[in-house]
This record gives sequence, C-alpha cells and structure tokens, in this order.
Amino acid sequence: MMANSCVSMDNNNILGLLKLRIKRGVNLAIRDARTSDPYVVVNMGDQKLKTRVVKNNCNPDWNEELTLSVKDVKTPIHLTVYDKDTFSVDDKMGEAEIDLKPYVQCKQMGLGKLPNGCSLKRIQPDRTNYLAEESSCIWQNGKIVQEMFLRLRNVESGEILVEIEWVDVVGCKGLSEVEL
Repeated sequence: MMANSCVSMDNNNILGLLKLRIKRGVNLAIRDARTSDPYVVVNMGDQKLKTRVVKNNCNPDWNEELTLSVKDVKTPIHLTVYDKDTFSVDDKMGEAEIDLKPYVQCKQMGLGKLPNGCSLKRIQPDRTNYLAEESSCIWQNGKIVQEMFLRLRNVESGEILVEIEWVDVVGCKGLSEVEL
C-alpha cells in the first residue's frame, strides 16, 4: 500500500510530504473591540488547510502540525491569518508566503549524521521573501528543519512563527533530482 501512496493521494505523482508547524502569532492586528480571534489558512496549489481559532488573543499559540503533499517545490505555500467573526465575514489579518527553494537546497546537500543544532544554511530577510529575521536550516534529530518568523503583509502589524520539515514517502520521487 505505501509503495503506491504517491499515486493514490492524487492522480499526479507527488515528491513527498511537508510537515508545516504553525507555532504562534506575535503582535497580530486587532480586528474586534480590543483583541482578535485568529486562525491561519494554508494554501499550496489545490490544497487548503487551516488551524483552530484561538479566542481573544493577538499573540496566539497554535502549535499545530499540518501536512501538505508536494508536487512542485516551486509552488509557494501561502498563509493567510483571519479573525473569526460570528455574525459577519471573517476579517483578514495579513498574509505571508513560504518559499521552499532554500530548504530544498539544504535537503539536496545529502548530508549524513551531524551534531544536533548544526546550522546548514542561513537565509536573510529581503524584499523577495517574507522573513522578519534571519532563518536557518538546522540539523535536528536526524532531520533538516527550518524555523522562520514570517512578517505578515497587507496589515498594520503581525508575524507568525512556522517550521517546515520534509518527509520522504516510499514510492515517491523525493527531492534528490528536483531542479530549482
């Protein structure tokens, strides 16, 4: 069953899975009287996932793990933060994107066992990405993870802390021959 999982998830072959951990929000915009009820919607291609709503909190801790199937590493992951409203349309609280290419470059290094916490690549914030501060690809417990603070755009304030980690799936192509 696992050998065919890449084909059975969707008729198009996927490369593998990406664990996306939505950790927390920092200084999110106020959309209700004094606070907000934020949640995050994640879009990648035709996939759409969302976190739970955290009531009355502009600094929410979601600590949720969402899993995306990746068909093309050039497709960005789009995150939109919303304020949950009961009697009207939910208010947008900003948006951000994750570019997978720096992370994929780290994965393609093909490194073996390294000391925990070893930094493989540093990605600087610039006009082309949503990073609020430097982000690093780190070797952690035998895997490469990238934690990043993303500055929300189209809003007066707010950042979200997320982490990504690749999961190889038996029968899937993987990242070794992906061209960036």
